[in-house]
Amino acid sequence: MKASAKTPNAYSAQCPTRQILDRVGDKWAVLILLLIRHEPMRFNALRRTIEGISQKMLSQVLKSLERDGLIKRRAIATVPVTVEYSITPLGATLADAVDPLRDWAEKNLKDVLNAQRRYDVARKDMAA
Repeated sequence: MKASAKTPNAYSAQCPTRQILDRVGDKWAVLILLLIRHEPMRFNALRRTIEGISQKMLSQVLKSLERDGLIKRRAIATVPVTVEYSITPLGATLADAVDPLRDWAEKNLKDVLNAQRRYDVARKDMAA
């Protein structure tokens, strides 16, 4: 079934829905949204809290989230300038939508890790 030009179709490479799904599927974006949903955070606090994210990646993801209207950036006139990020109402709706995925991951971690081990053992046995 072919969608009309006005109907979103996430399976189409040209559909803007894909960009939104990319944001939702980005681990860094999700972690940032979940961290700032209750209180604003400064750039360096985010960087210290989210292990493994580089300064460059954090900056890129924050700019993308701001562009999408999911967070807002506030520069505070200090020396040096302090920058704080907070969630927007739109971002809060996304955080509410993805938080059950985080919860699912935490609850099912053991089962997933066990499945991965079984798979790896089976693949290793097949290769031998």
